Amino acid sequence: MRLTINGEPRDLNAATVAEALAALDMEGARVATALNGEFVPAGLRAGRALVPGDALEIVAPMQGG
Repeated sequence: MRLTINGEPRDLNAATVAEALAALDMEGARVATALNGEFVPAGLRAGRALVPGDALEIVAPMQGG
């Protein structure tokens, strides 16, 4: 399925946000996710379906100041 991941077009074999993270080798990573501009909490990722053309943003927290 063709998705936009962090602004870049990608082809992924994933039906949910959780599956997309797994396909990107980010399963279990401490990241924030947003689908089409809407925050998706970690506990809801497995139930949030993807459709072609969706935009998924994945952001990892950074330390420092």
